Amino acid sequence: MPEPLRILVVDDEPLARQRVLDLLARAAEVEVVGTAGTGRQAVAAIAQHAPDLVFLDVQMPGLSGLDVVREVGPEAMPAVVFVTAYDQHALAAFDVAAVDYLLKPYDDDRFAQALARARDAVRLREVDTLRDRLASLLGGSVPPPPPSQAYLERIAVDMRGQTRLVPVDAIDYIASDGPYAEVHTGSDVYVVRERMQTLEERLDPARFFRIHRSTIVRIDRVEAILTAAGGDYSVRLADGTRLRLSRSRRDAFTQHLGIDAAE
Repeated sequence: MPEPLRILVVDDEPLARQRVLDLLARAAEVEVVGTAGTGRQAVAAIAQHAPDLVFLDVQMPGLSGLDVVREVGPEAMPAVVFVTAYDQHALAAFDVAAVDYLLKPYDDDRFAQALARARDAVRLREVDTLRDRLASLLGGSVPPPPPSQAYLERIAVDMRGQTRLVPVDAIDYIASDGPYAEVHTGSDVYVVRERMQTLEERLDPARFFRIHRSTIVRIDRVEAILTAAGGDYSVRLADGTRLRLSRSRRDAFTQHLGIDAAE
């Protein structure tokens, strides 16, 4: 019996990470050796587990997928399947440099195809050639990730006559309250005089999603999507908070996460 393909799954969004794990659970002769939710965790996990293959999200806060390759070094990098929401002009470069790429949202058949290509590459010992291509990729043949500077990194809130700057990384979700918006960060709630539409436009769509006309959620805080008996939807955050997910936005949200709406 052939050795199982040892796989590491890297994505900062828990639901997107779980999507890959669920698909791997259906595959034969694979072993998931670990998962990582940040680029820094991915670098450590690659060193610890020495996987044969990494499913690697490209767009992550902090260290991006390409930054992970830089940190590890192309010469030490396992085979890679990039998982990306990049637009078409960058895909050819990823296709050359990696075993394969998955463009979110992807279906089960496309995932199976990427896994089969990866298995063949590892079995045929093509990884050395791919490492050379990864080095070329890091040399500048692909556009860098879109700059995050265009989006808010901090939100100014009024507190007892003084202005406090709340980092967007601390936000769990934002809820509208008439002409105001409530910014929820753990046990703290801050009120800002800002329209939801304005906040939606100024927050990075790779990190935040408007799941309801009155709610914007930070994507990597979402742990599960729930369906009630009556067909209503909600999301559960990592701290247990439940927020309503409108039916009209459910499909767009699941597609954004790379999850089939039918699942």
